[in-house]
Amino acid sequence: MSEGVERTLVLIKPDGVMRGLMGRIITRFEEKGLKIVAMKMMKVTNELAEKHYEQHKGKPFFEGLINYITSAPIVAMVVEGKNAIACVRKMVGATNPQEAEPGTIRHDYAMDIGRNLIHASDSPETAKREIELFFNESEILNYERCDVDWVYE
Repeated sequence: MSEGVERTLVLIKPDGVMRGLMGRIITRFEEKGLKIVAMKMMKVTNELAEKHYEQHKGKPFFEGLINYITSAPIVAMVVEGKNAIACVRKMVGATNPQEAEPGTIRHDYAMDIGRNLIHASDSPETAKREIELFFNESEILNYERCDVDWVYE
């Protein structure tokens, strides 16, 4: 990867899939100029959910998180671009959709913190750990978008 280029994990959660918002959400990342280098629809197992949310183990909402993420299919993606982690987090918006900035995914499509549509890694370390949970290295593809010269200086 080039200098400043990062990869981050993005999950379209069960509510995003069940509400038919996958295409709209994916389109936002592509239109921004970010590159999707891996993507799959999947059903999250309890084991994977517990690993993904391990930092919340023991908290009162842990069981609810597990039940929610395993309740219906999700779309898992690895998104790549310069400063992709911060860029994607800004596009996603605040965890509570009621506090999210207009124009963010959560502001525009979600109403409740418990059904906030999307997950995005919050740091390079978290992104690495989460990507490895959801994808094998062979599932992540390297390619050049034809518009890269028009996205980055």
